[in-house]
Amino acid sequence: MTDDEERTKRVVAAWRGAARKLTHSPREATVGELLAQLADAPYDMDAPGDLYGDGVVGELERRVAALLGTEDAAFFPSGTMAQQIALRCWAGRTGNPVVAMHPLGHPERWEGGALSTVSGLRTVHPVEDPRQPTPEEVRDHPEPFGTLMLELPLRDAGFLLPSWEELTGLVDAARERDAVVHFDGARLWESTVHFGRPLEEIAGLADSVYVSFYKSLGGLSGACLAGSGGFVEEARVWRHRYGGRIFRQFPQALSALAGLERELPLLPAYVEQARMVAAELREGFEAAGVPWFRVNPGVPHTHQFQVWLPYDPERLIEAGTRLAEEEGTVLFGRWGAEGVAPGLSMTEVTVTRPGLGWAPQDVRTALAGFLARV
Repeated sequence: MTDDEERTKRVVAAWRGAARKLTHSPREATVGELLAQLADAPYDMDAPGDLYGDGVVGELERRVAALLGTEDAAFFPSGTMAQQIALRCWAGRTGNPVVAMHPLGHPERWEGGALSTVSGLRTVHPVEDPRQPTPEEVRDHPEPFGTLMLELPLRDAGFLLPSWEELTGLVDAARERDAVVHFDGARLWESTVHFGRPLEEIAGLADSVYVSFYKSLGGLSGACLAGSGGFVEEARVWRHRYGGRIFRQFPQALSALAGLERELPLLPAYVEQARMVAAELREGFEAAGVPWFRVNPGVPHTHQFQVWLPYDPERLIEAGTRLAEEEGTVLFGRWGAEGVAPGLSMTEVTVTRPGLGWAPQDVRTALAGFLARV
């Protein structure tokens, strides 16, 4: 076993053994625990198993379409596949292979150049700064594009959302240019608090929407692509061509239905709790005299946000692991330096069900313990 594997094993053991945490790490659960959760999914366990997307998968697709207010939705094994197909379909329909998106968007950073390599599409960037674009930047972009893709929220910039007025302005700006609008809504579920609008009103602005089942809802994996009936039917054809028509996918569908039943109603509470945690962290860092820090954004737009500190990642990971081992508390997850300024490290803070029981004093106590070990 390598040093990295040994360290990961130690960190995961510390997280599993901790009594107090803001969220569960996806690395914590065992195979047996994940299987046990499927047995409690809100579905008739005496129903036939799904074959090529019928049964429980079809029920999930209908449920998502109803929640988003779209005519149809198709289940995909991954969001990467769903979005590549969505953008490919729109390129064919608009006759323009150019997609306008943020350079921090998922297809640009995490898909190995698949849009160009697999689908022959090209991307342009209305904005380079780590923020959502403005309607003016979309309207005034010098090159024609067929699709505007908006990641809501923009994860790598700090889970940032535009205001509702900015979002409607962005959609209007794209339509003025005869472009369609696709939402990368991997984490769209929790955006309702920031926008002050229901899911169907948010999704109704776009021509197509992708949503994930594991990033906010705690599912095993999988995604849905939602839109008009004709668009989704075309996407199903391409899903088969891309190898996404899987023989059986009932475990993923069951876990997604459980997430819609159990996690979706709690997301607004997670967002409010994350805002409390972020405020206490800011005050705690200031009171402790930390030489430089950043909580990004200052008031979280969702139940996730970034924390930046001027220390080496290894030092911060060790401090967090010791806090979990010695006091049974997990405050921060993994730290990294990639993509941040030299001498700084960044971690993403997520607040879910375990974090709802934290009071402001709990955050202050945990932060004091963490900083004492830094």
